[in-house]
Amino acid sequence: MPAIASRGRGRRTMNEINMVPFIDVMLVLLIIFMVTAPMLTPGMVDVPTVGKANKQPVKFATVVVGKEGLLQLSTDGNTRSVTEKEAAAAALAWQQSQPEGSAAVIIAAEKTVSYEAVVKAMSALQKAGVQRVGLSVKQGGG
Repeated sequence: MPAIASRGRGRRTMNEINMVPFIDVMLVLLIIFMVTAPMLTPGMVDVPTVGKANKQPVKFATVVVGKEGLLQLSTDGNTRSVTEKEAAAAALAWQQSQPEGSAAVIIAAEKTVSYEAVVKAMSALQKAGVQRVGLSVKQGGG
């Protein structure tokens, strides 16, 4: 029997994608991930906790952060509007005039104030050297 020659019809074009190599690669990757996953050690993140101080302050000054970053400092019943630097200096002077460790500076903010303004106030107090700085929080669910 002579071989049948096809005229001009060498190879046919493939109309389908061969999925076998793709599946092989995916299975190899799956096995690699399954083997290496138990060997990974989870990283530990130290999240700050909320609690009460060991010794509650006898006296405290309050820095209220208002809208647009305006600050008000309340010490011993006196309330006045101040800038960040003035608040820091006045809070430090007030804290140093009190007995050691008995006075704290509390930062309070309105609900609509941006977090950035509160952090700036806290940063200014800490840069000035104020020792005990706390945040005022609302107790309860509402």
